[in-house]
Amino acid sequence: MGVSLKDVAERAGVSIKTVSNVVNNYQHVTPGMRTRVQQAIDELGYVPNLTARHLRKGRTGILALAVPELGNPYFAELAGAVVDAAAEHEYTVLLDHTRGEREQEILVSQGFRARVIDGLILSPIELEEDDLRSRSHDAPLVLLGEREYDLPYDHIAIDNVAASRAAVRHLIGLGRSRIAYLGARTDRSNRPAHLRLRGWREELTAAGLPAPDALVAPTSGWDRGDGAAAMAWLLDSGQRPDAVFAYNDLVAIGAMRVLSERGLRVPWDVAVVGFDDIAEGRFGAVTLTTVSPDKQSIARLAVESVISSLQGPDQRPDAGIGRELTADFRLVERESTLGRR
Repeated sequence: MGVSLKDVAERAGVSIKTVSNVVNNYQHVTPGMRTRVQQAIDELGYVPNLTARHLRKGRTGILALAVPELGNPYFAELAGAVVDAAAEHEYTVLLDHTRGEREQEILVSQGFRARVIDGLILSPIELEEDDLRSRSHDAPLVLLGEREYDLPYDHIAIDNVAASRAAVRHLIGLGRSRIAYLGARTDRSNRPAHLRLRGWREELTAAGLPAPDALVAPTSGWDRGDGAAAMAWLLDSGQRPDAVFAYNDLVAIGAMRVLSERGLRVPWDVAVVGFDDIAEGRFGAVTLTTVSPDKQSIARLAVESVISSLQGPDQRPDAGIGRELTADFRLVERESTLGRR
């Protein structure tokens, strides 16, 4: 049999209610009493039954996080940050992988796991507003990423245009003038790609530099191979940039491989900036300069949004009104633009 609240109360010589107040971290417990109860907890090895605690509140203690690609290091790192943020509130996180497919995103958003989750954090790619307008499941929903919806759900993102302009500004400050963009998309759904291209164009224009379409390389995806193919296509077309701003770090890493194979040195011949600040970019032969979104802040805002909605109008009087919540970013300068020092 496990150790119960009653066992702890008997060891500490207090009531079960007092032990419960300490376990639930209620404020109105004297320091001396808290120490006394905590000592009994430690001696007996008492572990709170979180499942029972959530069930008493009519909840499961589980949040769901649905992302397009768990194999993408950015989403894997973000998922880790969400798990950590949820644990601070004694919640477990269930992960879903939508592959960025509309049907899967609809299935997740409509609550096919409704009986086992208290709230959903979703990073959609293809989901449309009408898909969410017909949502019948009443569990709190938070949206991540750059798809914007005029709906009563909180939305958390970074300013992709400002972040991209910071990356291009860094390259211009190093004297680069033929700056390519790798990762353009022709489909309308990938809003981050369009926003980052817009930031590239705006910063070049503001600096009085050309932003020719010939220096914009499309990709069919966002992996290393896509970056390698885009870089090869650009060089084979006769375009020789002196800098590259890539849609994400994986595209940048693929591009750097091709530059090396073609005998071009990073950063002396071609400087490279990525986006996402994944761990892989910190440990290559040439470390990668990158835009670093505050993943911990994104995770914390998402979890707190769901939990505050669960606590009702007293804790969240604006529940039902979608908020735009912006997380910060910073540019991390490394060897791919500065060289080895």
